[in-house]
Amino acid sequence: MKNAVIGNNKQKANLIVLGAVPRLLYLLQQESSSTELKTECAVVLGSLAMGTENNVKSLLDCHIIPALLQGLLSPDLRFIEACLRCLRTIFTSPVTPEELLYTDATVIPHLMALLSRSRYTQEYICQIFSHCCKGPDHQTILFNHGAVQNIAHLLTSVSYKVRMQALKCFSVLAFENPQVSMTLVNVLVDGELLPQIFVKMLQRDKPIEMQLTSAKCLTYMCRAGAIRTDDNCIVLKTLPCLVRMCSKERLLEERVEGAETLAYLIEPDVELQRIASITDHLIAMLADYFKYPSSVSAITDIKRLDHDLKHAHELRQAAFKLYASLGANDEDIRKKIIETENMMDRIVTGLSESSVKVRLAAVRCLHSLSRSVQQLRTSFQDHAVWKPLMKVLQNAPDEILVVASSMLCNLLLEFSPSKEPILESGAVELLCGLTQSENPALRVNGIWALMNMAFQAEQKIKADILRSLSTEQLFRLLSDSDLNVLMKTLGLLRNLLSTRPHIDKIMSTHGKQIMQAVTLILEGEHNIEVKEQTLCILANIADGTTAKELIMTNDDILQKIKYYMGHSHVKLQLATMFCISNLVRHEEEGSQERQDKLRDMGIVDILHKLSQSPDSNLCDKAKTALQQYLA
Repeated sequence: MKNAVIGNNKQKANLIVLGAVPRLLYLLQQESSSTELKTECAVVLGSLAMGTENNVKSLLDCHIIPALLQGLLSPDLRFIEACLRCLRTIFTSPVTPEELLYTDATVIPHLMALLSRSRYTQEYICQIFSHCCKGPDHQTILFNHGAVQNIAHLLTSVSYKVRMQALKCFSVLAFENPQVSMTLVNVLVDGELLPQIFVKMLQRDKPIEMQLTSAKCLTYMCRAGAIRTDDNCIVLKTLPCLVRMCSKERLLEERVEGAETLAYLIEPDVELQRIASITDHLIAMLADYFKYPSSVSAITDIKRLDHDLKHAHELRQAAFKLYASLGANDEDIRKKIIETENMMDRIVTGLSESSVKVRLAAVRCLHSLSRSVQQLRTSFQDHAVWKPLMKVLQNAPDEILVVASSMLCNLLLEFSPSKEPILESGAVELLCGLTQSENPALRVNGIWALMNMAFQAEQKIKADILRSLSTEQLFRLLSDSDLNVLMKTLGLLRNLLSTRPHIDKIMSTHGKQIMQAVTLILEGEHNIEVKEQTLCILANIADGTTAKELIMTNDDILQKIKYYMGHSHVKLQLATMFCISNLVRHEEEGSQERQDKLRDMGIVDILHKLSQSPDSNLCDKAKTALQQYLA
């Protein structure tokens, strides 16, 4: 059987259909079977697992994993190795659930104990760990069972395969895990610290796979806060190594992984972004990611060419990701990226690609570039980027919507020339729809974009927003559990209530509800920023001609203004001062009655007190208000 199935997928499938698997598993588990027989069974099962994903599914359905794990309790090393080899093949298949390794709590400690048996047990077990470690829960289990101590010394093994698998283990253990990363920094192997060993494995004379994986280890440790971003091992070793991986000479997979890891490394740090942008002409080098496979690539290997054509979209995705990280903060870098040949056209094309991953990366890249005022006014306008963006927003998955709507917020800033055409293409409806999303990030972006849209807008746009959003939804958002949503909704209200005719118009139709909402927020348990925004809205209302009467006839609100004038927080006192100044302005109709009413409430006494305030801003505002009384 063994000789029939090796390298022959058809024969493997035939044997499985004929029911060989349950029989082999039976023999593997029989006490009476000799060790040689059990080992041969494990080898045949391992060979069957090497076939298609369907083969692996058939093996899983027959409960092969518990049987093989049971086999690891045998005293015979050759049998253990055969079971591990088969387990390795099954666990590295995408159809196998990782959880199956963790169902029985005794398995992990037993595997740790088997690590010392032979270089094969080391290679297979490390490979199983690195494939089955997905997320913080798995990292913690492996960490608590001594993975770091047990695997560290394998980095100096004589076997390249063992060193490589151990290295992969560390990269998955350290990813986004401060606890593991902080531990790794201080681990000694043969008198050398682990980061130094990783740096040695980065050197140009090492195999590419080893260079890439050790660069990942150092990148993850850096992002988890265990290594500083200005440490030499990052600036002089890891970053240049990852840039090297992006060059034309490298294989497609290496270029993809190199660019994605580099994007992750430099994402939060502007200094690393600057260094990367001037290393080996990286920005121009990434432009080649879009011309792949190029006519230069030797067509000697047809199989390789076919594979690369199928995976060329991964290159585009990686390039967009890296451009997004490079341009996250620095204006000059953004300019360089946009000036790279046909860059804007490529991004716009990326927005309508069939692959969700490419679309997401293209939107991220655009979003990063849209942080630039200059680019919003020029390149974004020249390429009418808003058109494909509005299309992306029609029916995209949430992760794309979050970034695309975030970018729309930037395109709707008052200085952006795209603002007009976006409005005309039905953006108001679309954004109001987002504010009803289950996803808080989408609610924030929807309301944020509306806030930007309402800023210094004409009355018609404001009316459109209010109509589409509906007052019910506006008040729902004002009681949203997400603080960002609440802040942006207050920002929207503040922008809607600006310039007198607009204030009076909106308050004449929605005054009662808006005053209710203001009252609720000022009474609620909210932070200083929320209350400050709310008091600023009141100040805007007080600026209206007819609208200010809604404050003057509302004793509850007047008492609240008085209370916040004496608040311990200067920000809130300042916000109430704007409100008072607007109410007591003497040149306006009815100012005498307003002044008298506020005097009777004791507001003037508070103003005298505030005019002695150590805070110069507050003191000036109080004096200005008092002058209105003397005028």
